[in-house]
Amino acid sequence: MNEENLRKIQAITEAALLAAGKPLTVDQLRDLFEEGERPARQVMEHVLVLLEQSCQGRGFELKKIASGYRLQVREEFAPWVGRLFEEKPQRYSRALLETLALVAYRQPITRGEIEDIRGVTVSSNIVRTLLEREWVRVVGHRDVPGRPAMYATTRQFLDYFNLEGLDQMPPLSEIRDLEEIGREIEKNMQAEIEFESPARNTGDDGDDSNPDNAPGQTLH
Repeated sequence: MNEENLRKIQAITEAALLAAGKPLTVDQLRDLFEEGERPARQVMEHVLVLLEQSCQGRGFELKKIASGYRLQVREEFAPWVGRLFEEKPQRYSRALLETLALVAYRQPITRGEIEDIRGVTVSSNIVRTLLEREWVRVVGHRDVPGRPAMYATTRQFLDYFNLEGLDQMPPLSEIRDLEEIGREIEKNMQAEIEFESPARNTGDDGDDSNPDNAPGQTLH
């Protein structure tokens, strides 16, 4: 394929990612083209490499996450871009962050097992909040009396934290305690910038936390 065609495919890909408002997979990008002009998968992957390179030195980047590719503001520019919006990022409670951290690192895990590790009861509102945000899901039931639900993280969890897979999370051996994990998760949340409607009220997480919405970082 000649250079002119590659540039055209790259421009179409960039336009689609800007307009989509969500991650797109290689196959979804290929499906934008009529059958007779549809680029091979290897060509589309090469175009994505070219697009990534073209973003160097700019305020946004092409990011590959669990659900596909998206264009997003670079994290280092979040403090400035964030001033465009009146809504402040969500500050989640320590209890919610520690619960999410345990699900992420010990999945599949039951609510009772989380309580045994933390030494306190897990609020039903915390579990509901994590389920409503689609960061965790029920993946089965433990084969013990009462058959408690087992929780695991979701693709949306990976997307939110700019991860392709759980193997990109910091090794547990490098993190000293649950509070440190919670701080790391919250730091990632505060770097997120929403380019849709900044005012989207999502309610309370069931603890002493500020119930503002935690925005995303997609550029569109």
